[in-house]
Amino acid sequence: MPKADGQRVLRDLNHLRTMGAFKTGVHRPSLGKAHLDSLSWLKGELEAIGHTVTIDGIGNVFGIAPGKGKRLLGGSHLESQNEAGWLDGPLGVVYALEAARAVKADPALAGCAVDVAAWCDEEGHFGHFLGSRSGIGKLTEADVDAAVDRTQGISMRDALAKAGLAGRPRVTVDASRYVGYLEAHIEQGDWLEANNLKIGVVTSIVGICQFLVVFEGVQNHAGTTRMAIRKDAGLACAKLCVAIDELFPKVCGPRTVWTTGRITLEPGAPSIIPGRAEMLFQIRDDQPAMLAKLEAALRDLVAEASKAGPCRGTVEVLRKSTPAIMDQRFQAAVEAAAEARAPGCHTRIPSGAGHDAQVLSEVMPSGMMFVPSIGGISHHWTENTSDADIAFGAEVYADAVGRLLAG
Repeated sequence: MPKADGQRVLRDLNHLRTMGAFKTGVHRPSLGKAHLDSLSWLKGELEAIGHTVTIDGIGNVFGIAPGKGKRLLGGSHLESQNEAGWLDGPLGVVYALEAARAVKADPALAGCAVDVAAWCDEEGHFGHFLGSRSGIGKLTEADVDAAVDRTQGISMRDALAKAGLAGRPRVTVDASRYVGYLEAHIEQGDWLEANNLKIGVVTSIVGICQFLVVFEGVQNHAGTTRMAIRKDAGLACAKLCVAIDELFPKVCGPRTVWTTGRITLEPGAPSIIPGRAEMLFQIRDDQPAMLAKLEAALRDLVAEASKAGPCRGTVEVLRKSTPAIMDQRFQAAVEAAAEARAPGCHTRIPSGAGHDAQVLSEVMPSGMMFVPSIGGISHHWTENTSDADIAFGAEVYADAVGRLLAG
């Protein structure tokens, strides 16, 4: 099997860590300077091993190896959440880069190759999986027109123009060229660490359903309006949160999670009864039927609250993604590679986070593997994984790639 150089992987990741450094993590939002610096770095590394590299009109990087032999596509993303971790995304890109180097150097895999992709905006600064959706031909020009950065309010068109990418064509992956797509990632949870495991073989990636729940009441004076006649939208929203946490545990699946990510009260002043309350609510599960069941339960709870009064409630769907099952052959390859190096120190595990692999799985066989996250922390600047686990994961990834190419 191809041999990964764990120390080189660590050097690459630590070099990327300097681009947008923030405390012990990074601040590298999509299409900002630090992100563009990381894309340029990757371009140079891929060109150094003979790949032809394109940074396309959405900010995706594609490194295509020469030749027409059997090949695999690997990658992830290089941007980060705001003021967040240094491994969420880059680990998968660097593993793919290292696997490309290792396969090129392995005479037993002569003619085979690894192409590398860094998908833009997996972290959703402008939208949902815009880069990978573009890469499989599922992103329209209207989608790009509508995309706006959630932090700064700049349109994606303007950000692309500022980055010097305006007018470039967007590249669509030719899925028929590949045995499939393999992505590595930190777990972003604590299951591997808590159970002293080294590798997670991802079985499925959750679907995410996101809703905007709105309660309309009557804005009025907080001091002079009697409690008996108030129509407090904030109170209606709070009662819904309690009702959800009472009902959902009775009807959910074993790995279902739900989150009230934001509640906004209008006008939001201490001396004014809120006349409107908005609640962003999200459900995640890897079973479509369970997602549908819980959406129906949410709608029923809001309808009951609206009927009981005094505030009227509505539910709007903001986002729905379909759960993805990872390819069995890819699962087997990662499992065999892990077993060869650390018998019994791996497990099959679903992903509770969304990843580009679920988008790529729409057009080609796809797989994922996890390495442990210290303390299960991610989307925070303290996110980390031990050097030993990073290096070991690179070895397993390259081994799995070799098995998939040789099979």
